[in-house]
Amino acid sequence: MVSFNPRKIYGRWTEGYVLDLHTTGSVFLGDDALGHPQFETHRTEVGELLYQLKYREDQSVVTEICRAAELLVKRWRIQIDMIVPVPPTRVDRTLQPVELLAEELGSRLAVPVTKDAIRKLGRFAELKNVYDAEERRKLLEGAFEVNGPRVTGQRILLFDDLYRSGATMNAVTEALIASGASVVYAFALTQTRRGG
Repeated sequence: MVSFNPRKIYGRWTEGYVLDLHTTGSVFLGDDALGHPQFETHRTEVGELLYQLKYREDQSVVTEICRAAELLVKRWRIQIDMIVPVPPTRVDRTLQPVELLAEELGSRLAVPVTKDAIRKLGRFAELKNVYDAEERRKLLEGAFEVNGPRVTGQRILLFDDLYRSGATMNAVTEALIASGASVVYAFALTQTRRGG
């Protein structure tokens, strides 16, 4: 089984965890022929598996990732009624890693995955390119619409693949609670080393 080192994450949710950091470091290799900096990135085991899924579309890693995720959620001992995946930023992707992983985790935990609980309104820049926390927060104001009848009174595990600053998960959590969710737990597979 893949090794992992759980870390607590803090935000508007009741309690939250990530399985591990995404990377352990990177080494600058120099610039390429076009002057772009090149790095050798070192990832944790979970980080590498997630990288293979997201950027190489290697679905064979889903079982191994979700086996570790299942173990952590069971050790956590929380009571949940549903898993809600964070809506994808890039809707044009043929493979949506967060939804694929949520479905596998839900199957393992025997908990329904509710993809229609929340949806993103409009389009905006990917937050990974926005480094100011206040600017991230402003970009996310009113960015989500909740299907109130689906979440009212529900204990929700909010699920994402990569946790950076927590801005998106905080915005979704606030929307879910405002729409009647009884409790929201946050869970992501990996966390960047800097909140960026």
